[in-house]
Amino acid sequence: MVLALRRCYYAPVKNWDELRYFLAVARKGSVRGAAIMLGVNHSTVSRRIDAFEKTLGVRLFERLPSGYFVTPAGEEMLQSAEQIENAVAAINRHVTGRDTRLSGLLRVTLHDSLAQNLLMPDLAAFCEVYPGIELELVISHSMADLARREADIAVRVSNDPPDSLFGRRILRYAAAIYASQDYLARHQPTNGGSNLTWIGWNDSVPDPQWVRESPYPEARARNRIPNPLAQLAAAKAGMGLSMLPCFIGDTEPTLRRLPPATAMPSRDIWLLTHEDLRKTARVQHFLRFMAKAILAKRDLLEGRCPQIGPG
Repeated sequence: MVLALRRCYYAPVKNWDELRYFLAVARKGSVRGAAIMLGVNHSTVSRRIDAFEKTLGVRLFERLPSGYFVTPAGEEMLQSAEQIENAVAAINRHVTGRDTRLSGLLRVTLHDSLAQNLLMPDLAAFCEVYPGIELELVISHSMADLARREADIAVRVSNDPPDSLFGRRILRYAAAIYASQDYLARHQPTNGGSNLTWIGWNDSVPDPQWVRESPYPEARARNRIPNPLAQLAAAKAGMGLSMLPCFIGDTEPTLRRLPPATAMPSRDIWLLTHEDLRKTARVQHFLRFMAKAILAKRDLLEGRCPQIGPG
């Protein structure tokens, strides 16, 4: 592929890989971040960017201690590179969308909590049923860009998924209040919870709205752990109360729900793909298989399998 760049460049771009490396550094703002995104060594990224600039005869990034910053010439490059990236992705989606084979690579992005605490047995079962399909799991809390083929399918927790994607809402999972049996033995719940401590999520105050609206508004939030699996570990270690999805809290034998043990509706689970990929055979089979697997866990997800603590 040859890209005729604007007049400030002294040589054409002949290799799509050159633009992939450039886009990764421009988006991540660092060689190390781009290396993680591309799945290569950071020295490889640095070497490729240096060679790219030398070939073009223009500096694309300013190297500062705080990161890589795109130069004016790089900004012009960025606009053209993104247009080419979108065109390449559209071609790939169009070709893949006609694929009727139950074989090949299938990239699935999902949260680590969904992968580890809910769906891994079902993912393993899918691999048994469809041995020709190779799964690549992209574990991420951010919404992967399916238009750019960062993934083929997203299993996402969201009450507002992008309108540009094709998919279905499976169900809304519930959350409840949990603590370790040891913590509850040392801190018997009282009205208001003044003798209790919440494990904070990402709150800057000790009484965020979710605490004030809880059955224990007098308990204060301490520490910040904005990750469900890390919250689980903290609750198991006796750090305090944790608001967890029921599919995480109710499957941990050392945790108990606190009274009134009510499961509160939380967020939706969606299965999503790009419109261009909806008729791809391996995408269709995965969506059907995983929808059935999630619905089979409805009672757990909606909070009807509690282990209730004292009180």
